[in-house]
Amino acid sequence: MRDYIKRLLIAVLMGICVSLLFLGGKHPEASVSLEKDDQDHWVWPASGNVTDVYGTRGGKHKGVDIAGPLNDVIVAVESGTVTKSYYSASYGNVVFVKHPNGYETVYAHLKTRQVAEGQDIEQGDILGYMGNTGDSSGVHLHFEVHQGEWTWTKENAVDPVGMLGDIKVGQAVAAKSVGGNKAVETAGEMDAKKEDMYATATHIVKKGETLWSISQNYGISVEDLMSLNNLKGERITVGKALEITRKAAGEKQYRVSEGETLYSISKKLGITIEELQQRNRLSGNNIRANQILVIK
Repeated sequence: MRDYIKRLLIAVLMGICVSLLFLGGKHPEASVSLEKDDQDHWVWPASGNVTDVYGTRGGKHKGVDIAGPLNDVIVAVESGTVTKSYYSASYGNVVFVKHPNGYETVYAHLKTRQVAEGQDIEQGDILGYMGNTGDSSGVHLHFEVHQGEWTWTKENAVDPVGMLGDIKVGQAVAAKSVGGNKAVETAGEMDAKKEDMYATATHIVKKGETLWSISQNYGISVEDLMSLNNLKGERITVGKALEITRKAAGEKQYRVSEGETLYSISKKLGITIEELQQRNRLSGNNIRANQILVIK
């Protein structure tokens, strides 16, 4: 009887040892996103619309793309030290920042850079301005986060959602500039710039222009141009003043500049995207340079 109990105890002990061995041999898979414990108080690096997220393109896209207005500010998501600031064929004008928590962030395709290697910066400091340099197909910021240092193979890249929250394509985001390196404008300068934003809604015909080329330039139809200007045919003469849109009493209009979006215009003029779409009978977000928009 004692031998039976002894053998039973040995079998139980062996079973426990084997179980512990298997449990101890299991390793959790590495997370591809920042842990929630790492969440601090990072700010968005740019204002605009998210056009691509981490892990797309077959897993090759190791960052987040934010499309915004040309020359809009790009800011540091957190305080740190600039580890690199240079131009490359792929990243264009790019800035790397090392943060106290061990992460390194990358800000690529800038039009210009405002910081130098070795410079200490605070959260919200301006690193540069949004552009379209390097291997880029449009004005945007490509933003990456690396757990540890950045490498060519990007094996340390992680999804920024842990620091910035949920990120979805089409999401509108806004940078919060809280550091000291900010451009400051006086109220008078701001008012003068706002007056320059509004369109005269007329066009003086230049040599070589046609109704069709003018209509394409302003995003309206040839028929509308003819109707607005009481034209019986498509022939026009150099120097003729053409009415582009007919203003109602008290109406203000805005001429779209190169690189602007409905988001950037709504932010600049303090009007919602929905109001812009409704007032201009826009079914989507597509606008073009020189297009005349009704503001109010």
